[in-house]
Amino acid sequence: MQHFLKVFISFSLLYFTQFLHAQTASAGYEITASTSYKSRIVYIGSYYGKRNILIDSAVANSKGTAVFKGDKKLSEGIYFFVSPDKVKMFEFLVDSVQHFSIVADSSKPGDIKFKGSPDNDVFAAYTNFLTKISPDLNNLQQQLHLAKTAVDSAAIQKQLSDKATELNNYRNNIIRNQPNALLSKLLQIAKLPEHQQPRILNNGKVDSLYPFYYAKEHYWDDVDFDNSMLLHTPFFEPKLDDYLKYYVSPSPDSIINEINYMLLASRTADELHKYLLLKFTDKYINPEYMGQDKVFIFLFENFYAKGDSNYLSPDIRKQVFDRAYNLMANQINEQAAQLDLTDTSGKNVSLYNIQAPLTFVAFWDPHCSHCQLQIPRLDSFYEAKWKNEGIKILAVCVNDNVVDDWKKFIIEHKLNGWYNAYETNEKKKQLEAASQADYRQLYDISQTPTYFLLDDKKRIVAKGLSLDQYDGLIATKLKSVSSTQ
Repeated sequence: MQHFLKVFISFSLLYFTQFLHAQTASAGYEITASTSYKSRIVYIGSYYGKRNILIDSAVANSKGTAVFKGDKKLSEGIYFFVSPDKVKMFEFLVDSVQHFSIVADSSKPGDIKFKGSPDNDVFAAYTNFLTKISPDLNNLQQQLHLAKTAVDSAAIQKQLSDKATELNNYRNNIIRNQPNALLSKLLQIAKLPEHQQPRILNNGKVDSLYPFYYAKEHYWDDVDFDNSMLLHTPFFEPKLDDYLKYYVSPSPDSIINEINYMLLASRTADELHKYLLLKFTDKYINPEYMGQDKVFIFLFENFYAKGDSNYLSPDIRKQVFDRAYNLMANQINEQAAQLDLTDTSGKNVSLYNIQAPLTFVAFWDPHCSHCQLQIPRLDSFYEAKWKNEGIKILAVCVNDNVVDDWKKFIIEHKLNGWYNAYETNEKKKQLEAASQADYRQLYDISQTPTYFLLDDKKRIVAKGLSLDQYDGLIATKLKSVSSTQ
């Protein structure tokens, strides 16, 4: 799993770095930069989601002039000049006009002049304003942290509020007075909804959730998901991450509704669409919360399986498809796949013949060091609590080459009352001959031990939890059942 993710992420970065140089051709770009770096290699870079990547290099002549030139246009957005020592020196904008010049002095960081780029003139003025107001904001923040009395805090907070209003007014003036400027579009992308106070309903009650729902409803105002420029900013992806973290329910269906909108809206912005698809795939292929792999299955069925992955290498595509197939049969609230196995005495054991309010299925290997610790712990939970509640355990040995050692482990650790079973070689060959998936794929057995909790109808209640988490969940489930009886 981890190996797949590393390969997937590294490939996606390589792909998109190459994509930057494959934009639709027009007159290309030519950016002339005059700096104090003479006869040295300098660079220009781009924000790309949360990453900073170098996209071009040039050798500055003896006067410090370097020409960055390409046959294809760059994506619009925020770029930056990088020194020979790979230090980011200053930012500039790339809009539809991509033939312009820059004059900068490394000894005067704020003194940057542009020729042939009106958008950068606006951006330079805004940058100078930030250079002046940012130290004041930082100093006030430090003073607020050190304030010793409530009166001092209130006074500093008032100054902070005034400065923040000044900055906000400056930005709003740019948006209002120069709506077509690239900076205006960038400021709108970065902008967050204004904080609202709880409102009073007609019945006199306070609607404390109003600020949350207002912010959620207006979070993406003036942000067009059909524009790949979003990627070439340092604030779009953090803003997206905050939205998914703070404004979207962790339930898979809620997440699916949100990301599906973004993916469909970005269809015409090929670069952004592919980036988002890979980002969401990486996030939900091995999710933070149980059950969110349903989001990855949705992505697979609605995008990958319909041709949205032809740009990936065959190896990466195979890994994505294989991962999806391994997860499809073991989704939360879905029926668990049948298990027809053989016990230690050679008798058949069928999962669906086990009658219990809850069935705990454990896949393990007696040669696995982690299993050697966890399986006795599992028995402790069973003997202390679960057995008296009628819960059954089906323990499946995944290594049919160590059957004797498996039986010995069961006897030595007195795993009594369990259904101990394994899949014989004959059964495995039957499945292979019939081109049927075995339990290793159906239950996604990529590591041991792997646990599943099933309800009385053999629907999957939980997977991927620790034994302590299962114990807590079982107690909650049993309490819920008893309270309804």
